[in-house]
Amino acid sequence: MPRMLDVSDEVRSEIGDDEADRLLGGDRAPDGYECTSCRTPGDTHVEPTSTVLFVGDETAVLAFAHARCIPSQVVPVSEEQLAGAVRSISQTQPGGPDLAVPAAVPSAPAPAPAAPVGPAPTQPAPTQPAAPGQAAILGITCGLVLHGKVGHASLVVEPTGPVGRPGSTSGEDEFLDLLQDAGFQPVTDLDETPDQLPGWSVLVAMGKLHAILQPAAAGGSTGWWQAHQPLQVTDAWRMAASQLSEVTMYAVPAGMVGRQPREDLLRQALERAVALGQVVAASLPLAGT
Repeated sequence: MPRMLDVSDEVRSEIGDDEADRLLGGDRAPDGYECTSCRTPGDTHVEPTSTVLFVGDETAVLAFAHARCIPSQVVPVSEEQLAGAVRSISQTQPGGPDLAVPAAVPSAPAPAPAAPVGPAPTQPAPTQPAAPGQAAILGITCGLVLHGKVGHASLVVEPTGPVGRPGSTSGEDEFLDLLQDAGFQPVTDLDETPDQLPGWSVLVAMGKLHAILQPAAAGGSTGWWQAHQPLQVTDAWRMAASQLSEVTMYAVPAGMVGRQPREDLLRQALERAVALGQVVAASLPLAGT
């Protein structure tokens, strides 16, 4: 019986047309599953379901998620994390088919317009501001930010230079204006939790930060920011995100916060930026584990 499955072109290219067709026809898809994003039950017969392919160095595992949680996609992981995924899926879907498939040999990753920075996770990022006329790179700092007495998993997004509207050649920095157009709100008190922004989410899979997703024009989600490589987050950050099922995203103009090696210094830098009226934020639902 056909299932309500979405197999993206990216997943199809990894598993092959024959396997994709068998999934869509119901031969290789389970009736029920545990969503790999929100960990609640799903049913391929009655609700739209995404296929999510976790790809390691030598093997891959196909999992399933509610389409409302995350789109169908390929998620690179280490072999150790993949072994954990196999155990998890086997425990939650004991009657399901064998979902392990050979992994395609990965090609060299294309450069992405983002480079995470900060205390956790870390990855090389430019230390010099963008040159005039050069595209700015988005830096990401992960850390726990207290809202009152509760630690919230947070991302601080800061470009390396001015960000203008498409087609603009003025050099004026409109980064915060663009995000406010998308629904982010100015921050006046760092202790207050910002409102949740519909359609946006933070993709964390197998303990790594993968992307910030925004609504796509044709429906579903598309990547607003994506890591060059999936980045390991701290256990404390991941636990806070999982407990609240959301991540707070702060955005600041270039040079406002900078690299901060500790969370107390990150908060101090954010407080200075808030006092200057240079922070916008939103709470983004957690898409992943």
